[in-house]
Amino acid sequence: MAEILPANKALEPALALLRAGDVVAIPTETVYGLAGDATSGEAVARIYEAKGRPRFNPLIAHVSDMAMAERIGRFDPLSRRLAQAFWPGPLTLVVPMQPDAGIHPLATAGLDTIALRMPRGFGAKLIAALRQPLAAPSANTSGRISGTTAQAVAADLGQRIGLVVDDGATPVGLESTIVKIEDGRVRLLRPGGIAADEIEAVVGRQPERGAKGIEAPGMMMSHYAPKAGMRLGVERVHPGEALLAFGPQRVANEQNAVAVLNLSLSGDLREAAANLFSFMHELDRSGAAAIAVEPVPMTGLGEAINDRLARAAAPRDVVNGD
Repeated sequence: MAEILPANKALEPALALLRAGDVVAIPTETVYGLAGDATSGEAVARIYEAKGRPRFNPLIAHVSDMAMAERIGRFDPLSRRLAQAFWPGPLTLVVPMQPDAGIHPLATAGLDTIALRMPRGFGAKLIAALRQPLAAPSANTSGRISGTTAQAVAADLGQRIGLVVDDGATPVGLESTIVKIEDGRVRLLRPGGIAADEIEAVVGRQPERGAKGIEAPGMMMSHYAPKAGMRLGVERVHPGEALLAFGPQRVANEQNAVAVLNLSLSGDLREAAANLFSFMHELDRSGAAAIAVEPVPMTGLGEAINDRLARAAAPRDVVNGD
C-alpha cells in the first residue's frame, strides 16, 4: 500500500522516486496528479500502467518556470499573454513543441504539440528541485473520478504506487482549463479551473469551442466516471438513487434518495467545483445504482462542472470525435 507523507516531509522521498524513474502522487491546486519525469520513457510508461490509461491519450507536462516552458514549447504572443496572466495556476496551454524539447514521445501520444502547465505549491517545488518537467495526469484509475484528497488517491491507486504526498484537499477541485492558440484562433479544448470569460478578458475575444479528435489530455468522452450510473439535469429523484444537489431548491421526490450531498447550498459555482469530485466519490460509495444530478447553470465555472458531469454520464469507453 502507498505510503502517505505530509508535503512538508515529502520532497526528498518524492525526488528519490522520480530520479529512479518511478511515479509519485502529488497535490496541485486543481486535483492530485500522478507525476513522473516527462523526459523518461520508463516513468511515463509507469504512469500509463498505474492509471490503465489509453496510450493515445496525451499527458500534460508541468513546468516550474517560463524558462523551462520555453525550452519545451514555442509561444506565440497570445499564448505568452495567457501564460503571463494565469501562470502559475489552473491553465494548460497547447503549443507547438520545440524540436529538442526532450519530452518522451510516449507522453505526447504522437502529437507535434505539447500541453504545458505551471502549478503552484508542492508541485512547483518538486519540479524545480528535479530540474525536469513532470508529466502528471490526475491521480486516479483512467476514466474514474479524479482524486482531490490524498486519501481518495490512496484508496484508488494505493496498490499500484509507492507514495502519496498529502497537502490536504485541493482548492480548485477541477482539472485545468486547456486552451490552444492556432493561426490566431483561441480554442477552448477543455473547460476547467479558469472560466472562459476570464480567458476572454485577457485575449479580447470569446474562445471558440470544439476540438478535432484528441488534441490534448482529458478529452475522452467517457471520463471522471463513478461506478454508479449518472442522470443529469433531473427534475425528480427515482427510488434508490443518490442525489447530487445544487443550490437552495430541491427537485421533486428528494425523499427517495438514499444519500444527498449539495455541491453548494448557496449556489456558489466555485464552491461547487471544489466539492464536485469528492462528493461524487462519496455518493458512489453509498451503494446507489445511479446518481441523480440537479441542474447546474452553464455560466462561469458551471461550464467546466457540466463538462465533467457529461463525461461522467457518457457511455463508457467512448472517445471524443468518434
